[in-house]
Amino acid sequence: MSTLTIMPSGKTVDVQEGMSLLDAILAAGEDIMHKCGGNAECGSCHIFVQAGKKGVSRTAAPEHAKLDTIVGVGSKSRLACQAKVLGTEDITVELLGFASGF
Repeated sequence: MSTLTIMPSGKTVDVQEGMSLLDAILAAGEDIMHKCGGNAECGSCHIFVQAGKKGVSRTAAPEHAKLDTIVGVGSKSRLACQAKVLGTEDITVELLGFASGF
């Protein structure tokens, strides 16, 4: 189990191994866009993993392809629908809201 901290609210929630960051963020009661139902097709759940990057799954080809089409992507960028919690360390994410371009 890992603790997820969601910025900018600072809300924390315990997250089970295997849960997507999108599901964890929604379970915490935070608002996050997710237009395609978690299929890495829209990019609206773009977030920054600020800490605990090794505590989430590696980026796969569909996520790489979608991230390549989004303005403002950096080394900390992930799609919340594709990043799975590994349970190895605590994670801090930053929700982007309108800054993500959606």
